[in-house]
Amino acid sequence: MTDTENGRREVRAALSESRRLFLSCGFFSVPVNLLMLTGPLFMLQVYDRVLTSRSEATLVALVVIAAFLFLMMGVLDYARGRVVARAGARLQARLDARVLRAILIRAIAPAERARPATGLRDLDAIRHFAGGTGPIAFFDAPWAPVFLFALFAIHWMLGVLAVFSGCLLLAIALLNQMRTGRLQGEVGESTARSAHFVEQMRAGSETVWGLGMQEAVIERSRALRDEILERSMAASDRNGLFGVTTKTLRLFLQSLMLGLGAWLAIRGQANFGAIVAASILLGRALAPIDQAVSQWPLLQRVMAARRSLAALLEQMPPERPRTVLPAPRAILAVEGATVAAPGARQPAVRGATLHLEPGRTVGIAGPSASGKSTLARALAGVWLPTAGSVRLDGADLDQYGAALGRYIGYLPQEVVLFDGTVAENIARMALDAQDADIVAAARRAGAHEMIVKLPGGYDFQVSVGGAALSGGQRQRIALARAFYGAPPVVVLDEPDSHLDVEGTVALARAIEGHSNGGGAAVIVGHRSGAFALCDSVCEMRAGRLVPVAPDGGKALERQPRENAAAAPGPSPRCAPDEGGVAAGRPMAGRAAP
Repeated sequence: MTDTENGRREVRAALSESRRLFLSCGFFSVPVNLLMLTGPLFMLQVYDRVLTSRSEATLVALVVIAAFLFLMMGVLDYARGRVVARAGARLQARLDARVLRAILIRAIAPAERARPATGLRDLDAIRHFAGGTGPIAFFDAPWAPVFLFALFAIHWMLGVLAVFSGCLLLAIALLNQMRTGRLQGEVGESTARSAHFVEQMRAGSETVWGLGMQEAVIERSRALRDEILERSMAASDRNGLFGVTTKTLRLFLQSLMLGLGAWLAIRGQANFGAIVAASILLGRALAPIDQAVSQWPLLQRVMAARRSLAALLEQMPPERPRTVLPAPRAILAVEGATVAAPGARQPAVRGATLHLEPGRTVGIAGPSASGKSTLARALAGVWLPTAGSVRLDGADLDQYGAALGRYIGYLPQEVVLFDGTVAENIARMALDAQDADIVAAARRAGAHEMIVKLPGGYDFQVSVGGAALSGGQRQRIALARAFYGAPPVVVLDEPDSHLDVEGTVALARAIEGHSNGGGAAVIVGHRSGAFALCDSVCEMRAGRLVPVAPDGGKALERQPRENAAAAPGPSPRCAPDEGGVAAGRPMAGRAAP
């Protein structure tokens, strides 16, 4: 079994769901191809009956019959086109969410974010081919022998010439495949890299202009596009050479067929109607090969897209159906967790242990690159531990599946807002979100007053990345998003990094209100001010989580607040790694791209 066999099977399974539609296309192809004999038969009857009898009534009758048959051929051909279009649409509907989910899961790995995501483009290419010319050409190809048989029926020499013509054009098509396949693949890869680079620069346009990077960006983009142009020209030249050769040769062969038919008619071995009929039949017999040559770039793109899509689906297998767990309590337990970024060899967090009860808040301090954000991602279920466990109310985080986001609110260190309104961003882009829940989340995060002052309030349109908002505004909207749906646990990574005094006060009130309501919170930060409301503080030191003793300059740990009596339970506890790095286990789910 190859590395992409499961992915290929998944694509085939999606196509097989449209089996009836493809069979319907084949059913319609039978009368369509039979009716294509109307032209040759019409010419034969005109020469055999009309010209010899000089009967105008016969000519009118033949024209009426031919018009009706061509009309039926057009209707049936249109019908099969509609059928295959719906087959392609069903393929997209079947795999669209699956592919996008795989793209999002793979993008969790930092190394993958620098690579262009081509999954949806690959699916579009396959859908375009499966819902267009591909199945029609496939069902038309078996009819080529029928037209060849008709030529042999007129005269064996006409049939031999048609077979020779088909073999010659097929050899050219195969040679085209061998000479242009690699170039077409390189063009696709270069185009994807260039588009990804331009999109990155567009998203970071403020940095580009602020640092005077315009000329450097333009030159680098030009180099990438020059590479595309060079390879595209080489591929186009080769395709053009083969295309022109095929077209010229096909026209010559049709003329040669006319000449051969005329020679046979002169010798009395065929009638004059066979001259035109043979040329038409040759065109129909060579049509599948002609379609293959003209559609060759698309076919190569589809073959490459199928391999790429199969590899993506193979690397990101579908999630197994999970038993729906009840809403958990705000009990977060980390036991000897070792966490590494997906694709990284060295763990950033080693043997961390942490226990968090309802109504409690713990702070995690530490210098840059000490593993704080890695631990925050593990607590939010973004990355899964390679050893140890992270449990919410006794269950591993991956047992909650996609529902985990409703139970753990997460504010990442790098705030990202999406193209939509403020309300849509707070509601995490959910289409069925209730306005009351959105406003409640904003109030819980202390962002309601700030939002209503924006032009349009909650309906203010946020551009990609939130470029129209200040850093503090983006931070507070993202904080409201973390509190949306009143999750039992919130994990806030550098929540005060862009906040002014007003925002810091609102953040403190939000954390206090969440704790008073029986929720638990984890605050990751650099500054001691972020831990003012924490019941205890732990520190990350070279990937290890250790408690901070209340002595000397490290007296950050505080006693439980007096108002925490409403949510009884022990203070949060963090413990150092007692056994070193635990034996690793394979990453699963979202942590294994």
